[in-house]
Amino acid sequence: MCRSNKSPWVCLTCSSVHCGRYVNGHAKKHYEDAQTPLTNHKKSEKQDKAQHTVCMDCSSYSTYCYRCDDFVVNDTKLGLVQKVREHLQNLENSAFTADRHRKRKLLENSSLNSKLLKVNGSTTAICATGLRNLGNTCFMNAILQSLSNIEQFCCYFKELPAVELRNGKTAGRRTYHTRSQGDNNVSLVEEFRKTLCALWQGSQTAFSPESLFYVVWKIMPNFRGYQQQDAHEFMRYLLDHLHLELQGGFNGVSRSAILQENSTLSPSNKCCINGASTVVTAIFGGILQNEVNCLICGTESRKFDPFLDLSLDIPSQFRNKRSKNQENGPVCSLRDCLRSFTDLEELDETELYMCHKCKKKQKSTKKFWIQKLPKVLCLHLKRFHWTAYLRNKVDTYVEFPLRGLDMKCYLLEPENSGPENCLYDLAAVVVHHGSGVGSGHYTAYATHEGRWFHFNDSTVTLTDEDTVVKAKAYILFYVERQAKAGSDKL
Repeated sequence: MCRSNKSPWVCLTCSSVHCGRYVNGHAKKHYEDAQTPLTNHKKSEKQDKAQHTVCMDCSSYSTYCYRCDDFVVNDTKLGLVQKVREHLQNLENSAFTADRHRKRKLLENSSLNSKLLKVNGSTTAICATGLRNLGNTCFMNAILQSLSNIEQFCCYFKELPAVELRNGKTAGRRTYHTRSQGDNNVSLVEEFRKTLCALWQGSQTAFSPESLFYVVWKIMPNFRGYQQQDAHEFMRYLLDHLHLELQGGFNGVSRSAILQENSTLSPSNKCCINGASTVVTAIFGGILQNEVNCLICGTESRKFDPFLDLSLDIPSQFRNKRSKNQENGPVCSLRDCLRSFTDLEELDETELYMCHKCKKKQKSTKKFWIQKLPKVLCLHLKRFHWTAYLRNKVDTYVEFPLRGLDMKCYLLEPENSGPENCLYDLAAVVVHHGSGVGSGHYTAYATHEGRWFHFNDSTVTLTDEDTVVKAKAYILFYVERQAKAGSDKL
């Protein structure tokens, strides 16, 4: 219909080929058009079979049912779906397709050759691998690329032993996940491990994280479909589910035992959230102290809260300043956002504190201290705010340091921490381009072996520090500095 060669889907009822829903959606329209004549009269069994609900991705051979709105693994009694799959594979091996494949290889090689870098006079290829967009999955790609460049976190998963999800006759076959399968047939940790292993190998220009995305659909219902999602929300769900799965066992393999065996992190550095410690809490886990003081009787209440990231407001006085070069007042800095988060504030009428001494809700003040800093400090800038009718974006430029973010002044007991333990260097930053959380596009900048890269789905380009510092950051990943270095403090 649209002559697109991207994401072809073949209807398994009539064999017509249309584009997928994240191109122009003609495959879905074909299904919807087939439903129209059946709405005004009773469906017969013959009509029910002709509803064109099941189609197959001609690239990955996964089968999809529009009525269930999910991928399926079931086949007919005669195995007709598998026959279609084998037929498509034979077509791919035909002389025509082989010729087209050679041309594609030439294009990929020329693309790879264009991504060369001169280091010490010799030319080397950029080994970074992009992640294909599966339909508004840039929010996932930006987070995965950022996490893949946090070395201590990434290396742990890459060193995990592979988990065999199938055995017997199905061993070695590709799994097409569906909600009808039991939870024991999918592993987020395993698919996350495979995705990280595929990155930075240099064997391909882009990797398609389909298997991981299907598992995300299965265990995180919020992210089903192909609409744009919030990258920060996805990151929190991803880390929480990885943490939960690592605590338990999978197919008889105890992940917690693997953590204790492989991890060099000392127990004193681990922050437990929702149960036993895992690599997630060991790397990202910190502890906040929340102090609330009653303004009537002076009673102080202290509470300790573990965290994996800190969500920082952009102070209201900076919210109209969109770029670094505007002259209407000072530039908003990350220090301003951190100060706004930790400064003493009086709670408003909607947040009255229940004072145990006064036995009623009273006016009070609140202050946050950081009791324990994490190894990787994740800072989320709250750019999206709800109004009466919609969610607006705060497009303010926030200045952030690439090196030497000093967190000592935000610590509860700074005298107990060495100077190096409070200094952080930037490892990755996620950027949201566009005006709304349900639209726009996500990309990421990350540093790898001393070089900065820009990850834009399947495209990875070498960039420089000047470009990175101009980005309007949404999520910042800072890694604790291990050795003494220059003191470029914030």
